[in-house]
Amino acid sequence: EVQLVESGGGLVQPGGSLRLSCAASGLSFDDYAIGWFRRAPGKEREGVACISTNDGRTYYSHSVKGRFTISSENAKNTVYLQMNSLELEDTAVYYCAAHTGCTLYSGGAEVLGYGEDYWGKGTLVTVSS
Repeated sequence: EVQLVESGGGLVQPGGSLRLSCAASGLSFDDYAIGWFRRAPGKEREGVACISTNDGRTYYSHSVKGRFTISSENAKNTVYLQMNSLELEDTAVYYCAAHTGCTLYSGGAEVLGYGEDYWGKGTLVTVSS
């Protein structure tokens, strides 16, 4: 059974940082791209970052580029999302997902996963003063 478990969410002030983790099991980790997606209150789900675990290629949406960094630790089947300079608009439930691959959509406005997909249950990030 494929499982993706997110951790690291919480409450942070604007300008602060958090690091999310996504631990994967039940799949051949190197065969998938792992992405981070978020759903803010009242909004559609948005893809913000993705990494191809076999070659390290990364993808970022415009909204987080330069502030968020995605990385993978293949020996631990884990992907991280380092989030810096957090803004109120970053408040959302963050999900990780494993896909066959990732790409940028609409000129980089969003990250999309394609092919197979497996999803975690999410972790809440709240940015508030």
